[in-house]
Amino acid sequence: MSNFSKLKEECYQANMELDRTGLVFHTFGNVSASDQKNKVFAIKPSGVKYDELTPENMVIVDFENNVIDGNLKPSSDTKTHSYLYKMWPRIGGISHTHALYSVAWSQALRSIPIYGTTHADHQKNDIPCTPPLDDDMIKGNYEHNTGIQIVNNFTENNYDYNEIQMVLVGNHGPFSWGENASKSVFNSRVLEEIAKMAFLTEKINPNVKRLKKSLIDKHYQRKRGKNRYYGQ
Repeated sequence: MSNFSKLKEECYQANMELDRTGLVFHTFGNVSASDQKNKVFAIKPSGVKYDELTPENMVIVDFENNVIDGNLKPSSDTKTHSYLYKMWPRIGGISHTHALYSVAWSQALRSIPIYGTTHADHQKNDIPCTPPLDDDMIKGNYEHNTGIQIVNNFTENNYDYNEIQMVLVGNHGPFSWGENASKSVFNSRVLEEIAKMAFLTEKINPNVKRLKKSLIDKHYQRKRGKNRYYGQ
């Protein structure tokens, strides 16, 4: 039995959970699960359909992108995952999808404004959209540079990756993370629902205003704050 059986199982279950949400199709999308102590992570293999996945064919990769365990090629987005794990050590799982509404906002190069309390239940900020990668970044180590683009965007805007656990990469799509792989999948689902709500809100009222601060603070604090009490 592999020394990484538990990590592979976590990664497998999260990928199957992602598939059940309807956020991915065919072989699109991926989830990874990290062991930060040993600086390795499990990730979905590239090009394998979800109904063909098993725990055993999850691929173990270190933070320098070396395959440690597994016979299949890791996801093409592996270098993005590894860079985020290296730079943000409190992350335990990362999800990437090409979900419809999330991708639409990223293609429009728009951050998702905070219009309602559903959004505020999860974070106090707009969901950021990074600029597209420049030509040199695209021609270079593209997937690694995608990770750099995400981290640079958070650094430049003083975002806290522990508080904002999702991002849109301009012209590409969403990445979400959390303390474990399952939480990253949950955040992907939240992101897609918020993206859909914001799109429909602007369709109904093109002049809609951003949610007022008092409601943002109330909803965030009652669910995420020190004295939180809201569970639903």
